[in-house]
Amino acid sequence: MWTLVDIPDSQLGELAALGERLRQPRDALVRAAIAEYLAAHRRPTMQDTLSLWDKTTVDGLAYQKEVRAEWQNRSSTPLS
Repeated sequence: MWTLVDIPDSQLGELAALGERLRQPRDALVRAAIAEYLAAHRRPTMQDTLSLWDKTTVDGLAYQKEVRAEWQNRSSTPLS
């Protein structure tokens, strides 16, 4: 898809120099920059959220009990 984008002359010059150095056309550099930007700002998917515990060796139930015990100990300690 063709899109018109307004790029400042200073950035256009840097882009041209980078393209020459990397021996890549300007449109390839722009596509790569957009892909990198989108990847950096992508929201986690439902699958990423559901499989959060798959990436750890911590037992989820043991962790839950430990955290609850911490809060139980805090609530039984009187505040000064």
